[in-house]
Amino acid sequence: MRSLLVSGVLAASHASAMNLTVTHWADGMYGTPFAVALEKGFFKDAGVDVTGFITSKGGGTTVRNALAADVPYGEVALSAAIAAIKQGVKLTIVHAGVISLADNVWVAMKDSPLSSITDLKGKRLGYSSPKSVTDMVSTIALTNRGLLKDVERKTVGSLSSAYTALREGGVDVIYMTEPVLSREKDNIKIVFKSGDEIPKMTQTVGVVRSDYLKSNPDVIKAIIEGRRKGVEYLREHPDETAEILAKHYKMDVAITTSAINDILASKGTYWSTGKFDYEGMNAMLEGLVLVKAIEPGPFDWSEIVDESLLPADQRSK
Repeated sequence: MRSLLVSGVLAASHASAMNLTVTHWADGMYGTPFAVALEKGFFKDAGVDVTGFITSKGGGTTVRNALAADVPYGEVALSAAIAAIKQGVKLTIVHAGVISLADNVWVAMKDSPLSSITDLKGKRLGYSSPKSVTDMVSTIALTNRGLLKDVERKTVGSLSSAYTALREGGVDVIYMTEPVLSREKDNIKIVFKSGDEIPKMTQTVGVVRSDYLKSNPDVIKAIIEGRRKGVEYLREHPDETAEILAKHYKMDVAITTSAINDILASKGTYWSTGKFDYEGMNAMLEGLVLVKAIEPGPFDWSEIVDESLLPADQRSK
C-alpha cells in the first residue's frame, strides 16, 4: 500500500497494484496514452500503481469487465457506455478518451477502381455487425451522401473475417482501423476516411462504477491525471511513443510509427487529454438511435457525466 499523492497533497485513500480495463488493448490505438503513462511512470507520479491492462474485443463485454474489476474503471466505447446506462447500470463517465474517427477508414484491394465514397453506388460494403459503430458510421456517411439505398451493406464480422471477405471478393469495401491499416497499407487502398465524412464523433470515454467513484475519487483522479500526461507526452514524442507501443503491443515499430504519425497528422484531436466534446458525444448518440441500437428519447449528459475530477482547464464549464 502506498499513500496517494494527488494535486500536491497527501490524500487519505490508498491504492495497491492494479490493472486497468482498456477497450481493444493491443489491437487498437485507444490504449496508446495508457502504454506511455505506464512506461514513463506517469501513473506512479500521480499516485496509483498501475501494473497492466485488461481488455476485450469491445462493446458491452468491456464495460462488464471494467465494472467487475477490483478498480471498476475502464476506457470503453461510448456506445457501450450509453447502452449500459440505458439498461440501468450505475456508472459515471469521468473523462473523454478518443474523440474522432481518425483511425477508422474504409478500404478496397490495391487494384480496385474505387477511390472515393461516391464510387460506392451499386457496390457492396462490409461492416462488422448490426447496431455496431461500423454499422452506424457507414449508415451516417452514406445517408449524408444520398447513397444509402444504392449501396449493398453486408455484415462481415471481425476485422480479420472482413479482410478475408474483401480478399475473396465477397464485398468491395470494408472498414479497417489502425494499426492494422498501417500493417496492410501495401495491400489495400483507402476509399474514404470516416473522419472526413463525420468530423466529430466521440469513440471512447472513461467510466467508473458510481458507488466506487463516490468512495474513491482520488484513485480515479490519479488515473485520469496519468492518462492526461500520457497524451501530452505522446504528442511531443511520437517516435518514442511508437517504440513504447511496439513493446506493449508486441508489434513491429515501423507499424506503430506509421499508425501514430497518421493519426497525429489527421484533422482535429484524436486522443483527448480528458476534456469532453459534447458535439461528438451527441453525434454518437444520434447515430445509435439511427441504427436502432438504442431507443430515441431524452438523454441528459449532466446526469451521468462528472467533470469534477478533471483539471480545471479541461472542464467545459
